[in-house]
Amino acid sequence: MRDNSAWGSVSVVLPSLNPTQTLADTIDGLLAAGFSHIVLVNDGSRPEALPFFEQAAQHPEVTLLHHEVNRGKGAAMKTAFAWLLENRPQCSGVVTVDGDGQHHPNDALACARQMLDREQVVLGCRDFSLPDVPPRSRMGNRITCAVFKIFCGMTLSDTQTGLRAIPRKYLAALAAVAGERYEYETNMLLALKDQGIPYGETTIRTIYLDNNSESHFHVLRDSWKIYRLILAHFFRYAVSSVVSAVADSGLFALLSLLLAAFLSGTALNAAATVGARFFSSLLNFAMNRSLVFRSGVPLGRSLVRYYTLALPVLAAQFSLTEGLFRLLHVGDGQTFLRTVLYTAVMVVLFVGSYMVQHRWVFASEKKDQQKGNS
Repeated sequence: MRDNSAWGSVSVVLPSLNPTQTLADTIDGLLAAGFSHIVLVNDGSRPEALPFFEQAAQHPEVTLLHHEVNRGKGAAMKTAFAWLLENRPQCSGVVTVDGDGQHHPNDALACARQMLDREQVVLGCRDFSLPDVPPRSRMGNRITCAVFKIFCGMTLSDTQTGLRAIPRKYLAALAAVAGERYEYETNMLLALKDQGIPYGETTIRTIYLDNNSESHFHVLRDSWKIYRLILAHFFRYAVSSVVSAVADSGLFALLSLLLAAFLSGTALNAAATVGARFFSSLLNFAMNRSLVFRSGVPLGRSLVRYYTLALPVLAAQFSLTEGLFRLLHVGDGQTFLRTVLYTAVMVVLFVGSYMVQHRWVFASEKKDQQKGNS
């Protein structure tokens, strides 16, 4: 365990838009907790809010940066990261804190402590089951956590937290992540997964002042920006799968017609299924690797993993279609009905295959590291 002198190398990043007296209270609390450097970013606030920034800048520990116009929370965080990388070489990491009083200084300190001890990104996570959590926040977090788990393979307790401790060695990579407003924080979480950056969680106080009235989060606009980032990834997979499915079903129908003169029954189904899946799987692998998951995993390794998954899926495809053909008494000559049933089974296997590919087939070695939790 490090002593408190280590906190002198950790900077607090505090983006702010149109603050109130709460900003001064937040800064006083952080300094009292032991932090010795704060980067405060005025993200284009109204003129009447400027005195709060001037008051904060009177602290020698505070570096005040300005955006002439409002550019968004993500842009403000990036501005602070860039300044720290250029001007504070002794900085060992940062803790991002909101200026609306939701983050207790001791929780920021706990995140910094875990970051320094484990050399990982630390997310300060709230308990959304508590009765004083606003319903919109509770429901929004539940939905987003479910989306992250299903579509991204990430199990998170709090996807909306702004309290995050980031080691210096990851600042440049995370500063390059796309996004200017609240979607940047979601993109940052996705980058942890995609770039194999280790991360963990620590439980923090759940604080909502005046029902979170000082939050600048726009429910519809910002929620859409967040969800579209996650769903766009799945949509690319869906497009890849549809293209491959069309090729697969077309090949299955063609091979069924061509081979009907030589084979029948189970043998015909097996030959058409294997032939169609072989060619369509090569197409699907190429599209998923380069366009969907954009994987940097070596070709040989990802190909072996892909077919380790594809063979059981092929067996399931064959077994289920054969079972349906027999159950519904579908004959060899009923090519259209056989193709419809074949495609229906393929759709059922769709989501499960996506999850395995995202979490294992195209995952780097770093991604396979287990997430740390306190």
